[in-house]
Amino acid sequence: MSLRFNVSGPCRPGDHYMLPPLRRIPTVRGLVDNKAYFVLRAPRQVGKTTALLTMAQALTSEGKYVAAMLSMETGAPFGQEVGLAEGAILTNWHRTAGWQLPRDLQPPPWPAAPPGSGIAVALAAWAAAAPRPLVVFLDEIDALHDITLVAILRQLRDGANGRPQGFPWSLALCGVRDVRDYKIKAGGAPEVRAHGASPFNIKDESLTLLSFTEGEVAELLQQHTADTGQVFEPQALRRVFELTQGQPWLVNALARQLVEVLVPDQAQAVTADHVEAAREILIQRRDTHIDSLADKLHEFRVRRIIEPILVGGFVQNDVMNDDLMYVRDLGLIAPSAPVRIANPIYQEVIPRSLSYVAQEFLDQRAAWYQRPEGGLDMVLLLAAFQEFFAENSEAWMQRFDYQEAGPHLLLMAFLQRIVNGGGRIMREFAVGSGRADLVVHYAGRRHVIELKLRRGDQTEEQGVGQLSAYLQRLGESEGFLVIFDRRRGRSWADKLDLREIAGTGGERIYLFAM
Repeated sequence: MSLRFNVSGPCRPGDHYMLPPLRRIPTVRGLVDNKAYFVLRAPRQVGKTTALLTMAQALTSEGKYVAAMLSMETGAPFGQEVGLAEGAILTNWHRTAGWQLPRDLQPPPWPAAPPGSGIAVALAAWAAAAPRPLVVFLDEIDALHDITLVAILRQLRDGANGRPQGFPWSLALCGVRDVRDYKIKAGGAPEVRAHGASPFNIKDESLTLLSFTEGEVAELLQQHTADTGQVFEPQALRRVFELTQGQPWLVNALARQLVEVLVPDQAQAVTADHVEAAREILIQRRDTHIDSLADKLHEFRVRRIIEPILVGGFVQNDVMNDDLMYVRDLGLIAPSAPVRIANPIYQEVIPRSLSYVAQEFLDQRAAWYQRPEGGLDMVLLLAAFQEFFAENSEAWMQRFDYQEAGPHLLLMAFLQRIVNGGGRIMREFAVGSGRADLVVHYAGRRHVIELKLRRGDQTEEQGVGQLSAYLQRLGESEGFLVIFDRRRGRSWADKLDLREIAGTGGERIYLFAM
């Protein structure tokens, strides 16, 4: 059976193309040897489970430890019923340990224990019965909520005093968020969450799992080449990394679309154009990974970070550091400064998800704005949007959670409705830039659009300068500046404007103010 690119569950040697898992967590072995209790956090589907499961198997096979990867997720449906959650978790642990470990290393029957102590009692019994030091990696810890989460974390904290004979020698919590955020999900109010003590304050380290480097993306894809002979052209390899920034699930999902759907003939090379087509398929499919991210966009903490990025504004001064780190832990924004959406695919997913309902309800067709040769008449299109916005924006703005970004999202929905099936939109956002840039690709042409919110008398001048510089960078001579005036007390007669302006380098710029 040939290998495949994996997009669901842990990677398995012999089934999936994969990078060496232990190479991705080089410091974990040292932490285990030093009896450490630690956290491994990273966004979903980047390889945490694969890496720690491989580490557990390696530790056990060496003969020095009894090591297992155990899930906490089965306790999630029971909310505040701590005893029921513990029972579900421990039942799952027995089953999981059964296939991970030989019989003589599996846990004993779990002793009876009152609710709120079942996990600690079970781990203590296993540590005492194990013929070697016990190491446990607890996956999906942040699937738990409220009292159940707090109860289990406190059991682990209290039990740690009994190690190594009476509790696991080393233990890791594995999830999306750092342990500092657990007290928030456990019910801490915003005004106290920065000061309340974490119920798991015994960690030695908090590690993260990084995305693939460009070299690792190429290494993974070239495993397919070595296996089948199918070549990825250099530009295709580069484009996969550019679009994904090495996010492991995205890399595998793009590659799977490429070799199984778009280019199944292994004698045919994979090109950069194929990668662009795979990108669009992936965005439109809205797989579970993408849907789970989109669901987070409606959380208040997430909106406070993402909305300024969409409009090029600044994050408000009252946004807490925990909020920024939470959105970063989710994988929605890049792991390092400056604050920006994590990769170009998410740059498409986020605004499309936020404007999806508007896009579905808008009755707009490309044929209404096409030139005789098939291209888009962008002046006609944006003039039509300007009229639509003046007549309908008040009703539409009430439908968006992202109020400040509402005009941007409505225009993106309008454009997306028109170009679907015949072109694509590329988006660039940068917090603090004061703008969002769109490039509409349609019928072999690029249409460059800059969106701005009018914040003062200098907005138009700034927009012309910024758009001119962008056009010069892209080698285009024509662009479109759209300015939304959200200031109170302004009539539509004062807001509406449509005229042609010369850019700083002689570019032709069409201004649409509304």
